[in-house]
Amino acid sequence: MKNDMNPSHLDVAAFAKAQVRLEGDTPLAQFARLAEDCAGELTGNVTWAAQGAMEPQSGGQDEVWLHVEAHTHVPLTCQRCLSPVSVALEIAQDFRFVADEETAIAEDEESEEDVLVMTDAFDLMELIEDELLMSLPLVPMHQACLSEQTPISKEEEAILSQEKPNPFAVLAALKTRKS
Repeated sequence: MKNDMNPSHLDVAAFAKAQVRLEGDTPLAQFARLAEDCAGELTGNVTWAAQGAMEPQSGGQDEVWLHVEAHTHVPLTCQRCLSPVSVALEIAQDFRFVADEETAIAEDEESEEDVLVMTDAFDLMELIEDELLMSLPLVPMHQACLSEQTPISKEEEAILSQEKPNPFAVLAALKTRKS
């Protein structure tokens, strides 16, 4: 197998059958959707690797697998102090490939690994970007901002501790009055 396999148009079956490894450093700026969520200038790379494998199955065809790893640091906006914060993103995910979309949908619900549809022009870089997007924190913060807990006032504590009336208790009272 050639070492110059194009990760943007990968023949997954041939890649897995050859059990080769692709790796690289891709500029963070080339991941356009990820860049949209970032704050400030994008510098640095996404360091990634992909390993293909064939897993034998008893009584059936071998399964095509792909293991993907990637890591990078992205500039996000701290949701507490609103200044830039560098956040580390790391992924390590296994993918199993099946013949069609129906099989992928049916098996993805039951399996621990992600199930994708087999293609001879698979975009590995798009998959890496998807996984990095899913690993973004919901609320990015500096560690110092995260550890700062603003104490609540006595009034706020009193409001939070008040017992709320059960709305169904009112209905139950109406029902017993009619009986």
